[in-house]
Amino acid sequence: MPNYVIRSPKTSEEWEKYLLFRWELLRKPLGMSKDSLSDELEDQSHHLMGVDDENNVIASGRVHFNSDKEAQIRYMAVDDTFKRQGLGTEIVQILEEYAISNGATKMILNARENAINFYLALGYFEIGTYQSDTGIPHKTMQKDFIS
Repeated sequence: MPNYVIRSPKTSEEWEKYLLFRWELLRKPLGMSKDSLSDELEDQSHHLMGVDDENNVIASGRVHFNSDKEAQIRYMAVDDTFKRQGLGTEIVQILEEYAISNGATKMILNARENAINFYLALGYFEIGTYQSDTGIPHKTMQKDFIS
């Protein structure tokens, strides 16, 4: 298994690779254009990417705040080659730590059906359904942080 590091993108080239990775894993398979690879909250968000020892982006995740106390994870993706090796869990934990250190008391996210068990295992619970712009079913999930 190749080694990897988790960090935020720094250079414009890294940002481009990071955003392209998100699009290729999350949007392109659904026939969505590259116009859908980012949103209006990018500049207000904390971004993480997993990078392998050849400097390829192999995972992504982002957190932003919806209010002073509520943070939201979006754009979680792990390359198939690296799934079930703890990379996604590590990214979620780092995003949670970031949110808590900035005042969050709860985290929400909108999980695709195939990711629900992953988030349940990390302490999230379902709170409702979410209508995604992708057109595929999602569940809104939440995790409360002890303050």
